[in-house]
Parts: sequence; C-alpha cells; structure tokens
Amino acid sequence: MDIRIEEWATYQVVSLCGDVDLHSSPQARAAILKGLAGGAPLLVDLSAVTYMDSSGVASLVEGYQTARKQGVAFGLIAVAQPAMNVLKLARLDKVFPIHASLEAVV
Repeated sequence: MDIRIEEWATYQVVSLCGDVDLHSSPQARAAILKGLAGGAPLLVDLSAVTYMDSSGVASLVEGYQTARKQGVAFGLIAVAQPAMNVLKLARLDKVFPIHASLEAVV
C-alpha cells in the first residue's frame, strides 16, 4: 500500500492506494492520525483502494472518532468500489461523510 499526505485548501488529505488489510492498516491508521494531529479537517481519498478488510475499516473509524473528539471535519472522498462494498456491509456508508471528489467538498 502507498500513502500520500498532502494539504488541499484547508484540509489534510490522506490518499491510500492498494490493499488496506491487516498487514497495511497500521500504516493507514498512523497516516490518518498524523493528518489529524495538526487539528485541520481531514479527508481520506480511497479512489485507488483495491481491497479493504475490517482492519482497514477500523482505521477509518478510529480517525472519524478522533476527529469528532477534536471537533474537526472528517470525510471520505472518491471511494473505490472494493472499499464501498465493505463500508456498505458494515452500514458505515451512512455514518461517514462521503464525497465524490475533492472539488465536491468545497
């Protein structure tokens, strides 16, 4: 899995690429929490995720909960179908704010 963290407008954007599974989810979790460390709103780009298991979902949930505790926005953008399937199965597609693209957020 590849991870990029970048700034876009007032947001921190964490882009995940590849499989987000038991092996790689600790890196995803660390990147999400690092993105939230500065107190800026966070978006997680899942457009290039090819597989996600429950450990990947747990990383997203922890990021969402951390953002809520800090009082900052948290959302998902451009969710690829493999990730969306898992989110729908867990009914988290109704919990996370999901946006079609970065541009759709602003």
